[in-house]
Amino acid sequence: MTETAAAPRPEDPIIRDLVSHEDRVLCVALQEATWGRGFSERVPAAILQVGPKIGGVTAGAFDSTGRLVGFVFGLTGIRHGQLAHWSDMLAVVPELRGTNVGTRLKAWQRAKCEALGVRIIYWTFDPLVARNAHLNLNKLGARVDEFVENMYGVTDSSQMGALPTDRFVAAWDLDDALIARRLATRAADAPQLALAPLVAGGPAAPPPAAWPDERVVRVEVPRDFPALLEQDPRAAAAYRTHSHRAFTHYFALGYQISSFHPAPEGDGAYLLTRPTP
Repeated sequence: MTETAAAPRPEDPIIRDLVSHEDRVLCVALQEATWGRGFSERVPAAILQVGPKIGGVTAGAFDSTGRLVGFVFGLTGIRHGQLAHWSDMLAVVPELRGTNVGTRLKAWQRAKCEALGVRIIYWTFDPLVARNAHLNLNKLGARVDEFVENMYGVTDSSQMGALPTDRFVAAWDLDDALIARRLATRAADAPQLALAPLVAGGPAAPPPAAWPDERVVRVEVPRDFPALLEQDPRAAAAYRTHSHRAFTHYFALGYQISSFHPAPEGDGAYLLTRPTP
């Protein structure tokens, strides 16, 4: 199994379904704490209750005091002609981000979906949020299915400001052997990082005048985009604009995200690889 199967420690939050009105009210409150009070895209308590009745998943992580410290919500349906689950939201309180809470919530969701016969889970994430890219690609072993321009429009989320909501659609194939091969291939990508031409980054790294026609190219993203958005909105906007242009250009040519490389200091980077003919 991938890291999703890591056994919980005694001090870890307990993962369980949201089963009461009180649970669902806490979930709505956590959405607002995460994306801003009055966030118009929040999932209301009624939908959190109805979703599991048609194969959806509504689960939370509760600490030893009963506090909700994370949740995952998604719905099941048909995509590309097959049974699929769409994971709509996942959030973890700030002090527990970077721990295994998000990974364990995804594992819970995966187990629920597999029991229904679902073999693939989709969700979206912001390409500029490095911690999400690391979780989705390097821990879970998901792949990027597509790049969607301004997917949700300009929202009132405190995490997005007034920027377009460009998103990657992640596809998580529930096949451990496939995931293991994918993770091994991505780990082997590291030596290419320094050799791949940089095609987009922050204010000091706009797209080149002519797009390199190379097998592998690199797009850099900030180490902490939400913090940058708060501290330097102009720099955050530059990353959005520059990455948008690069992803739009290279995805149209059939390039795929082959790996993501976080950095303890400085920018993380995606490697985009041209498919083999």
